[in-house]
Amino acid sequence: MKQVVQNYKSGELAVLDVPVPGCKPGGVLVRTAYSLISTGTEMMKVSEAGMSMLGKARSRPDQVAKVMQSVATNGVPATYRKVMGKLDSYTPLGYSLCGIVEQVGAGIDDVKVGDLVACAGNEHALHAELNWVPKNLYAPLPEGLAPRHAAFGTVGSIALQGVRQGEPQLGESALVIGLGLIGQLVVQLLTASGVRVVGVDPDPSRCELAEGQGAVACGDPESAAVESAVAELTDGHGVDQVYLAAGGGSNGPVELAARLCRDRGRVVDIGKCRLDLPWNAYYEKELDVRFSRSYGPGRYDPEYELEGRDYPIGYVRWTERRNLACFLDLVARGKVDVEPLVSHVADFDDAVETYQKLKDGDLKAVAVLFRYPEQSGAAEPETSAVTVPAVPAAPGKRRPTKSPVRLAFIGAGNYATSMLLPHLAQREGVELATVVTTTALSGANAQRKFGFAKATTDLDAVLGDDSVDAVFVVTRHSSHADLTRKALHAGKAVFVEKPLALSEDELASVLTAVEESGNDRLQVGFNRRFAPLLREAQGRFGTRTGPAHLRYLVNAGRLDHGSWYLQQGSEGSRFAGEGGHFIDTASWLLDADPVSVYATASAGNDDLQVVLRYPDGSTATISYVTSGPAAFPKETLDLVADGKALRLDDFVRASVYSPKRWVSSRLPKARDKGQSAELAAFVRAVRTGGPMPVPLKSLAATTAATLAVRTGLASGAPVTLAEAR
Repeated sequence: MKQVVQNYKSGELAVLDVPVPGCKPGGVLVRTAYSLISTGTEMMKVSEAGMSMLGKARSRPDQVAKVMQSVATNGVPATYRKVMGKLDSYTPLGYSLCGIVEQVGAGIDDVKVGDLVACAGNEHALHAELNWVPKNLYAPLPEGLAPRHAAFGTVGSIALQGVRQGEPQLGESALVIGLGLIGQLVVQLLTASGVRVVGVDPDPSRCELAEGQGAVACGDPESAAVESAVAELTDGHGVDQVYLAAGGGSNGPVELAARLCRDRGRVVDIGKCRLDLPWNAYYEKELDVRFSRSYGPGRYDPEYELEGRDYPIGYVRWTERRNLACFLDLVARGKVDVEPLVSHVADFDDAVETYQKLKDGDLKAVAVLFRYPEQSGAAEPETSAVTVPAVPAAPGKRRPTKSPVRLAFIGAGNYATSMLLPHLAQREGVELATVVTTTALSGANAQRKFGFAKATTDLDAVLGDDSVDAVFVVTRHSSHADLTRKALHAGKAVFVEKPLALSEDELASVLTAVEESGNDRLQVGFNRRFAPLLREAQGRFGTRTGPAHLRYLVNAGRLDHGSWYLQQGSEGSRFAGEGGHFIDTASWLLDADPVSVYATASAGNDDLQVVLRYPDGSTATISYVTSGPAAFPKETLDLVADGKALRLDDFVRASVYSPKRWVSSRLPKARDKGQSAELAAFVRAVRTGGPMPVPLKSLAATTAATLAVRTGLASGAPVTLAEAR
């Protein structure tokens, strides 16, 4: 299928061929009829992409701060790969469309194939021929509503949520600053609510358009006509509400709002304009400044948007989806008229030319629609259920020496594209065969950047491909065990990122798959034991005879709001996802698997103390904290035994104190946490049929110990670990 994309590094716009998205449970696959260009939000994104690197940095100081923090934590090379990987990728455009339901996922019963729906979301309602849309981000069309008008659903919901934040009442007056697409819709919604509206915009044609849709008067912000109109309309008191629907770097809209709003009036920010509030003006009038968050309650909540968990109507009357349905109803009943706002309708194939005309100013428009070609055939069903019979690979089977190892990736997110694929793409004797993703564009990006022969959303096809030697599972944590089990049954060698499992049942299912298939070719991404600096320090430390005591401080830091790591209901706790790294490292250094786990935590389980006991009496204490300072190193480790000590400082420096002291180079080095060496060892094992880099017993023991932390926290007592199969 085709999709409109942009490269944020170069600014290039393209209509790209990408895989058809799969129809996952909890949503529908929609074939687009019309999609709407947001001439404000989207064109701002297009313009930013055309800036220099310095210009991009100046426009997004929040992202610059994140980059600097990443440099402090991960080092320059890893941060550079991550940042450039994001910049030099195709990103999607669009967030408002109308289309026809082509497939219905499991759990959906409110629409059927052939129904028309309006769709929302900058990850789901894209300028693409097909989109998968979760339940709470679509709404069926009321009878008689034209699809081209329903394509306004998302921007209409944004305007509607802004108006709700202003709490307009019959007979009140309002000022709308900025008469672009959102501002025009706000004018109509306020007028329909019985509010008298004055509009402000420097473009005379937009002022004329707003007056035609019900505004009492409109004018340039610099003219005295606007102030005169407000004074006449309100008997000199000022308007009850001001809606900021403007963009740009000028502080004029905020200052104008204070000047023309009445005492104790309401100012609602809908757009993205400068908000340097003049303190005296806002204080003296005691103005109520409010923000409108996009389409309404539910926005940015993954449980609402992705998992379909609705908010009870008795507590949240107007959610994203209910706002979307309400706006569609208003348009269908003629209370809002979007047709006058349609400046241009372009064929989807002409998308790049249309964007360029908008950017260059050759096309003056309030709203532009893309019209998609009629499609008669239905897409082939895309499911995630594997029907491949179990054909176990014979352990120890040697490949032809000169035959490349053919790899498939399931998932192509940040970690895969910044920490794994760069090490594999140029490795001799490796062929990147197929990348499988749930979103079409991420697969296309990985194919373009790393040279995969094929990108697809069809998991079955990959697992059933006899030419694929090994599968990398680099998806969200909740899917690791299931995908690993399926790949083992398909006879593939498997590299799965940590964690291997999120529960004892999941771990048991993976081990059962090994037994049933006879395929034990499994590696979990515990990379720290392969870190060159740590390995050198271990060699300098030498063998030991008595018990050892290990202390591992992990300064994990706070997660950003919205991180999927916070979805503990579906993705497990943060320690369940990451803790295996540190347990594996400790067990490797102590050359044994733990026999018991004791865990204690602060309120909320954010900061953990985990004590591991080993067969020879050795202990390892892992302090996993989120409350430490960001500038402090993430990982520090001390090992003491037999009168010797080893210290590792965040994979930058190491030292060993013994009769002959050793300290690593003082010259700053990039943090190498072992991914390259780990991948080399895995590929070598697949090629030669030799043992996997880490024994299966150790992988299982580390996973069991990680899971035991949760059990120990609940019971408050040590947990004895049974020997894994």
